[in-house]
Amino acid sequence: MTTADTVDLAEKTPDEEQPYAALGLQPDEYERIREILGRRPTQSELAMYSIMWSEHCSYKSSKVHLKQFGEKTPKNNRMLAGIGENAGVVALNDEIAVTFKVESHNHPSFVEPYQGAATGVGGIVRDILAMGARPIAVMDQLRFGAVDHPDTPRLVHGIVQGVGGYGNCLGLPNIGGETVFDPCYQGNPLVNALSIGVLPISRLQNKTASGVGNAVILMGAKTGRDGIGGVSVLASATFEEGSEDSRPAVQVGDPFMEKLLIESCLEIYDAGLVVGIQDLGGAGLTCALSETSAAGGLGMRAYLERVPLREASMEPHEILASESQERMLLIVAPENVDAVLAICDKWGVLGTNIGEITEGDRLIISWNDQIVVDCPPGSLADDGPVYARPLREPADLILLQADRAETLPRPTDLRAELLTLVASPNLCDKSWITEQYDRYVLGNTVLAQPEDAGVIRIDEESNLGVALATDGNGRYTRLNPYEGAKLALAEAYRNVSVTGATPIAVSDCLNFGSPEDPAVMWQFAEAVRGLADGCLEMGIPVTGGNVSFYNQTGTVAINPTPVVAVLGVLDDVTKRTPMGFAEAGDTIVLLGETREELSGSEWAWVRHGHLGGQPPKVDLLGEIKLADALRVADLVSAHDLSDGGLAQALTESVLRRGVGATVELPGDAFVDLFSESAGRVLVTVKDVEALRAVVGDIPLTVLGTTGGDALTVRREGPGAVNTQFEIPLTELAEAHQGTLARLFG
Repeated sequence: MTTADTVDLAEKTPDEEQPYAALGLQPDEYERIREILGRRPTQSELAMYSIMWSEHCSYKSSKVHLKQFGEKTPKNNRMLAGIGENAGVVALNDEIAVTFKVESHNHPSFVEPYQGAATGVGGIVRDILAMGARPIAVMDQLRFGAVDHPDTPRLVHGIVQGVGGYGNCLGLPNIGGETVFDPCYQGNPLVNALSIGVLPISRLQNKTASGVGNAVILMGAKTGRDGIGGVSVLASATFEEGSEDSRPAVQVGDPFMEKLLIESCLEIYDAGLVVGIQDLGGAGLTCALSETSAAGGLGMRAYLERVPLREASMEPHEILASESQERMLLIVAPENVDAVLAICDKWGVLGTNIGEITEGDRLIISWNDQIVVDCPPGSLADDGPVYARPLREPADLILLQADRAETLPRPTDLRAELLTLVASPNLCDKSWITEQYDRYVLGNTVLAQPEDAGVIRIDEESNLGVALATDGNGRYTRLNPYEGAKLALAEAYRNVSVTGATPIAVSDCLNFGSPEDPAVMWQFAEAVRGLADGCLEMGIPVTGGNVSFYNQTGTVAINPTPVVAVLGVLDDVTKRTPMGFAEAGDTIVLLGETREELSGSEWAWVRHGHLGGQPPKVDLLGEIKLADALRVADLVSAHDLSDGGLAQALTESVLRRGVGATVELPGDAFVDLFSESAGRVLVTVKDVEALRAVVGDIPLTVLGTTGGDALTVRREGPGAVNTQFEIPLTELAEAHQGTLARLFG
């Protein structure tokens, strides 16, 4: 038997050199660990501190900024669990709640695209499960490099198949998301996964380990060497050449085991057999043991030799650091242990008693009667280093903002311009991707991609439902991080609102470069400030989320990309408003004001490769007023305007059901078509005057009527140059729908 590096040995060999730097710890952090323990750490303790004090787990560079979400939280009676829990939980009524969260799995998805993306889905689903909820749907936000880069197909195929493969096997519908291509993500794709679950309020769970003498049950898959060091090796470091060699740090997923884990946990919850629960994701057993005991303010004793292993030769630090998937940690009263293990056995899930809750505040872990860890659990879970990193506005920002896209040469052939734009990688139809996902499994999907928001029925008797949308724009945030974050919030809020839902909660995933770069930290600080201010202004709380730093290759960071998820409630999903023109003879109306706002736009990027100027102005109070009007108006369809402007919204609306349109533009035809001004929605109605009475002082422009088999655009008026073009729907569809299949199919 191998002799472990024990606490007793550590006390006898205080000067033994330890590889703390290789594990991502700074010299002062290592010295602080020694002070906490009063000796050098054992090999297992060093591994645990390096993981729990990593950027990914401790939020050591972001904590000082993230506290704004708590300080600026608007008054809210719905939130049952918020920041600090596995996922935010909000009440829909007195009996039913939903929980949702979005998290990143960026670096693993570059190294091993399929497993990185798949385990990203699996991890966020377990966060939802840990709150006591049945997972009911997933979404994804994907960012890839340039479409013509030779590595992009590898990433696109692997990541899309990973997202679809895991979610499809779990039987969860994928109801929405976004796919963006930009060279800044070339060596660092973004894979942000969201899951939502539903629970009776009485079944809400927490991670607190309470009750001295209660058992610690590990259930789920066996523990292997996959994922060792994942959060410290992959998530808390920048990518350099040769990063593909990090494959051992990528977890391997088993969705069929996860399905069994879900069903067994739900049966255990319903039987009232669990005191506390924590999923094992990033940081594995290290995180679960330390966080549950720290949350309860108690100690814990764990026996590693009891942990079921896939590889018998694993050493204690490997068992503690492993991020093997499909595992949960349960705190169970002694009299309920047999019942819990019986349910595990019924579902074919391993359940093992690996320890107990103890008096005091020590986490003591042994391996074959050798104590390898003896530390305060709070020092791991709560007392990591906190850095107020230097902030500095990027040196090029002033010049970047001065280089306005509004001064770029403009096209003379708007017909050709529209066809080029709608066929571009970011604006083209994404069904090549979404058709690889099951969007309707479980039978409660009401709206899904390509709709503005996913809508799920929660209660089949009352038709109560929720709407979910995720949005983000790295170009806008690069130009102005404060306004860019607000714009992401506004778009997700608007996407939920156009369905007729009432937005009630936010989750976020903040994707940025290295926090050691003052320019990146300035971008991060400004984006957090913008999102916190925006949520306060809109009266919608941030319930939780994720920070992903070190998204860069070498010294080149990605565009700052805060992804915002907004959850809305629909009292009756049968009355939701879909996108797309439904039938001939309806009146097409544009709500909101179009300004000459082209900086950061898809037009500027596609036609000129240009990024500069200021992003569109955002009026959050105007967004609220617009949402309120959409909720009560009698609409046939509604579709928000965002990337690609009116041209894109018209294209998607006529192609949704094959109903053409004739519109007359009120101003400069080019600006009307391609400006990306915020706060705008394209609707169709039967009665314009009734709509006018509802919207009040919101700008309302009648554009034309639906019908025919073409998109016809006119610009006529005194002193105006006549502009007219017509595009048959067949030609428009060919341009819009063929791009991704041609590139990757």
